[in-house]
This record gives sequence, C-alpha cells and structure tokens, in this order.
Amino acid sequence: MDDGGAPNTWRTPCARCKESRTGCAGDSVSTAPKPQWQFVLLGLALAGLATGAVLHFAQVGDGAGWAWAATTTLVLIPTIASAIRGLVRGRTGVDVIAVLAMVGALALGEQLAGAIISVMLTGGAALERFAIARARRELAALLERAPRVAHRRLGDDIMDVSVAEVALGDVLVIKPGEVVPADGIVSSGSAVLDESALTGESKPVELGGGTPVRSGGTNAGGPFEVRVTAPAAESTYAGIIRLVEAAEESKAPFVRLADRYALGFLGVTVALSAITWVAGGDPIRALSVLVVATPCPLILAAPAAIMAGVSRAAKHGIIVKGGGPLETLARVRVLLLDKTGTVTSARPQVVAVESFRNMSSDDVVRHAASLEQVSVHPFAPAILAEARSRSLDLSFPVDVHEQMGTGITGTVDGRRVAVGQLTFTAPRPPPSPELRSIAMRTAVEGSSSVFVSIDESLEGVLLLQDPIRPEAPRTLRSLRNVGVRRIHMVTGDHPDVAELVGDVLGVDHVFAERTPEEKVEVIKVVRAEGVTAMVGDGVNDAPALALADVGVAMGARGATAASEAADIVLTADRLEGLLLATRIAQRTRRIALESVFVGMGLSLVAMVFAAAGYITPVVGAVLQEGIDVLIILNALRALGGGSLVAPKNAGTKGLAQGLASAHRSLRPHVGELAALAARLDSLEPRDARAQLERLREVLEKELLPHEREEQQTVYPLLARMLDEEDPTGPLIQTHHEVRRLSRLFGRLVAQLPPDGPAAEDLRDLRRALYGLDAILTLHFAQEEELYSLLET
Repeated sequence: MDDGGAPNTWRTPCARCKESRTGCAGDSVSTAPKPQWQFVLLGLALAGLATGAVLHFAQVGDGAGWAWAATTTLVLIPTIASAIRGLVRGRTGVDVIAVLAMVGALALGEQLAGAIISVMLTGGAALERFAIARARRELAALLERAPRVAHRRLGDDIMDVSVAEVALGDVLVIKPGEVVPADGIVSSGSAVLDESALTGESKPVELGGGTPVRSGGTNAGGPFEVRVTAPAAESTYAGIIRLVEAAEESKAPFVRLADRYALGFLGVTVALSAITWVAGGDPIRALSVLVVATPCPLILAAPAAIMAGVSRAAKHGIIVKGGGPLETLARVRVLLLDKTGTVTSARPQVVAVESFRNMSSDDVVRHAASLEQVSVHPFAPAILAEARSRSLDLSFPVDVHEQMGTGITGTVDGRRVAVGQLTFTAPRPPPSPELRSIAMRTAVEGSSSVFVSIDESLEGVLLLQDPIRPEAPRTLRSLRNVGVRRIHMVTGDHPDVAELVGDVLGVDHVFAERTPEEKVEVIKVVRAEGVTAMVGDGVNDAPALALADVGVAMGARGATAASEAADIVLTADRLEGLLLATRIAQRTRRIALESVFVGMGLSLVAMVFAAAGYITPVVGAVLQEGIDVLIILNALRALGGGSLVAPKNAGTKGLAQGLASAHRSLRPHVGELAALAARLDSLEPRDARAQLERLREVLEKELLPHEREEQQTVYPLLARMLDEEDPTGPLIQTHHEVRRLSRLFGRLVAQLPPDGPAAEDLRDLRRALYGLDAILTLHFAQEEELYSLLET
C-alpha cells in the first residue's frame, strides 16, 4: 500500500519571517505525528473481521459474509487509489497483486479470505509506519532538542529572546541542562558540555574561558556565558538540522531498485495464477496464489532498513542525507582524500626548536610565545601550546607591532623581540650552516619555519608542521579491508609535501597542486575505476564533493560549503567516522537485500504450494501475514546489533589522553636531540657538557620510566583489544633499542672530561643523538597511531 508519502514532522511558521519554510533559524520544528490513517484503517479492518466472526458463530444468516465483504471493500477502495497513484508515478508494485486478490475473493465468495487480506494489508502498512518511525528516532531526537529561546545579558539584566533574534556579539547565559543556541566563545566561567548529539562522544567536554564553543551541546555543569560569533541560522546546530531534514526527504536508489523487483514479482505472480487456473480449472487455487503473493510490507522493508541505517549513523554523529548516499557508500571502491583538515589535523604543531647561540630552546620558545599572546597569526596557538607543554612562564609584551603575514615585534622583559619570517627578523642574515640546514629540512619535510631574534640577534627557529591524524593510516588500512580497492589523495599542496604525506598513509596515487576545478577533473577520471567517494573539509573541496558518487565532509561547522555540498557529514572531527559510516552502510544494505530476497523467496515457495492445492485462501492470508512480520522485523536489525567498533574499557579514553599528554611533554626533549647534535661544534666545551648532562638526565629520569610504564600497563591492554593481530611485539623491540642507545649515550657523557668533549668525542656523541632522535620520532608516531584506538 501507499506509504503515506508525508514526513513525520510538522513545521510551524517562522516567528521571524511569518513563513513556513525549512532551514530558518526561527523555525519551530515539531515531531508531533500527523494522524496515522494506517492505524485507523487497521482498527476498522480488525473490527470488521471480529464482527463477522461473532455473526458467524451466532449463525445469523449471511451476516458474517456481509461483514467480511464490507471490510474487504473498505480496504479495497484506498488500495485501488494507492495502486493508481503508483501507476501515475511510474511505479508498479505489489498493490496491484493486493487489488487482484481482494477482487478475486469477493468474486469467488471467499469473503473471510478477503477480510484477512484486508487485515494483513492494513497491519503491514501500520507495522511499516511503526518501523520507519522507530528508525527515525535518532534523527527526530536531533530535531526535538533544537533550542527555541536564548537568555541574552544586557548589563545586569537577563532577557529571554527568540533564538532567531540572537545577533553577532550578544552575550548569552547558558543555564544547566540547556542547549547552546549559537556558536560563540566562553566569555565568563568555564563550561562542561555534553556534545553527544553532535559527535556521538558520551564523555562531557570541559572548556575554559576564551575557548570556542559549538551550538547544539548541552550544558552538563554550572551556568556560563557565551559571546556569540555566529547567528543561530549560521551556527553548527542549525547546519546539522538542515542536514537532518535533507536526510528525511531523500529516497534511496536502492528503494527504486526494490520497486523494479516488485515489477518482476508481479509478472511472476500473475503468470503463475493464470497457469494454475487454466491448467487446473480451479479459480480458488488461482486466488490462493494471489493471496500468498500480497506482501505489501515486503518491498517496503527496504526503505525501513535504509532509514534504520541512517538513524543508527546519526546516533554516532554521522549525518547521512537520505538513503541514497548510504546505499552508495556501501558500494564504494575508490576513495579520494583531501590533505589539509582531512588526513591532517589542520592545527599546526611545533615539531622542533633550534637555537643558534647559547640561549636554550626553552628561552627561545618563551620569548616567542610571550609575543605571540597578542598575535592573530594561525601559528600563534601552536607556539603558545608549545610553551604550555614546557610549563614556561610567559611575560606580557608591550609596544607590539604586527605586520600581517610577515611577523610581529614587541618588547618582552625589556628586550626587543621579533618573531616571523627570516627576512623580517634578520633583514640581511649572513649565510651559515644552520640556516642552510633549516632551509633543507623545511623543503624536505614540508614544515614551516618561524625565526626568533632578540635585540636584533637571530637566536633560534621554531619548526611547525600540520600533523597527520594519528588514526589516519590505520583507518585507511581498515577501509581497504572492507572493500575499498583504490585510495588517492588530491590536494593543492606542493608535490614534495603531498608525496611525503601520501607515503605515510600508503595511498595509491597523489594528485598534487590541484585547483578546485582540477579536483573535479580528477573525480571524472577516477570514477572509471569504480563507485567513488570524496572526503574533504574546505570550500575548495565543495565542487568535488558534489560531483563524486558520495561526498563526505569532515566536521560540521555551521552552513559550510563542504557540509552543504556533501552527502554525508562526519560531525566528529575524526577520520574513523568514515570507516564507521562505511560499515553501517554495508550492514544496512546487506540487511535490506536479505529482507527483499528472503521475503520474495518465501512468498514464491508459498505460491507453489498454493498452486498445488495445499494452501487455501484463508490459510494463505495468515501465512503471508507471518512472512511480512518476519521480514520487517529483520529490516529493523539495521538499527543495532553487531558491534561495528572495537570494544573499549571504561577508562581507556582517560588513559589515551594521559599518554598523549606524556608524549607532548617529552617531545621538546626529543626535538632537542638532533638540534644539540647539529650545534655541538659551535658550543663551548663546558656548555656542550652541561647540555649533554641535562639530556642524559631527561632520558634516564623521564623517558625511560615512561617507556617502562607503557610496556607494563598499556601494551597488554592493546594486545587484548587486538587479539587477532598483536602489534606490540615490534614496539617492545623498539623499546630495547631505545634503552640500548640511551645507555650508550649515558656512558659517553659520563666519560667526558670535566672541561667538556674534545673533537674526537663529537663523532660518537652525534651518532648516539641522531640515532635516538630517529628511533624516538618513529616510535612516538607508531604509538600514537595505536593509542588512537583507546579513544572513544
């Protein structure tokens, strides 16, 4: 029967524009159900069937037959209307079989069979409506919690206003339990937010003053204030609401494929019924064939399964714009990835600090970070984070002047500091081995350099990189395991940088220095290799996302071009969401196919028995009802069941965060290894000995205890989580090598004369320092990839 054709939500006119429209921030979205005529019709059909049964047992003449005939006619009329609407729309489905069966039952005097068919059809429609409603539950939950009212602070007064009236720069008070209505910055107090509706992450997020906050999170702590940086209509949650509404209004290509199955099923049914009548001369047998072949919810089980998959994805912070993208994602064989913000974090990090004179790397960072406190350059947060990781006390700068994109100058503790490009900090630097080394390293590694001069003397440099997401290599390997055959990276970056990242990720091909238009051309070329998905996060990715068979946007940040152009949006800023979405899509499609083919197969078997005379029309109607119920319940399996992510213990995320913090605190010391090796020649022997002693102390008192603790506590946990493929064996061997080199380095330093190293000592010291730098850099990268498994 017709599935109603109407969405499950009502929209009242916008309070601001007085129009009924989707996507306005002032929309009042309600999930109150429309009157469900399927349930009304089911009630009437049951009442008619029961009335006929009472009249039959009371032996009231032909009363039972008339009651059952009336029931059949009552359902037959809307069924004919539904079938006609389907034909007008170009859809020929099992409604035609239902019409033939009920007309045949009335014509042949099988009123009871007709009434049971009526109950079966109305019951199937009601059950399918219930299945769709349950499948949409997670999507409806996102709509239901959309905030309507905001508390605006005006001086000492707090005024309740419509969310549509919230403007840029407003200060809003967020009370406990309320949903943040607009994107902003925490301006007063600290915030504890439950962002599970946005990201699927169940653990509350703690935000301090000055931290950006996204709309849609629920205040899980005390009251705090937010200064609005984007109106409600342009905020994160409004964008997600629009994506959800688009998801509800889309129809999957797979559902249309099921309609084509229905057409073939109709032909087989009519042919078998006609052959049965002609060959056996018994119209009752022909009617029995029609009765057991009226599985109205059978084909509708496909959209029920697809919508269940969409709902399950939403529960994990994956917004799918309808069943079509979900069904297509299950068949993806070619994956294209943008680089910045997709496989990298798009948040630069300081990876090394080198000093050119006697100033320590801590002092270089402290002076640079003190000045960067008032800078608006994208590198400023990374330099400040490096200072925090080193526990440095910063001074506030004065007399600051910033030249956008070039550098910043100011006075820190009475000294004139300049931070920025080499030509800005040292207009005419003399050639030196240190500068040549930095130029070579940045070219090879694709890193950026930030130079620091103090009182017009070049003192050091900070090297920054956009790090590859720790989970990215493992996620791409897992995607290959679930059926993705080819993985390419397409980026606007320089080929040297792109190839370096692509090599780490193990992609098949790197398309570098591509403009947005050229990315579209790449999509056209690689689509010949199979069904293609494109993953990106920026405005420059939007055309490619729109052209790909499936476009996937990383992160939901309001109404961004990427999220609007994409078919799927990962609200959590983690690449693992793509793997989870793919697994959900594949499982959903498998269940939908099972529902269609198993249901049709059972119906065909029943049709054969009916044609042979073993099933009467009444028994066939009851049997078909059982098949329909079984198939729709099977379709609802797509809502849950079957673990798609590795099981994690309750405390694993806290453990992962602790390990990440330990690595951050150790990284500056690891970076000092190669830097010290490079400048040993230029240091005074006594200074060289002092710095070597300090590094030895760090290795023995901080690094080696950290490695021992990891091996004793974390590695066994990883081994249990990945029992089929224990990755800790090579890591343990790396620990052995780290300890060996540390002992060698410690012995070399212990044997140094009091005046410091002589020329003959430098070779062995450099070899040990470079060896430790190489193996620890590799080891930290390996561990961080595995530790991403511990995060929820």
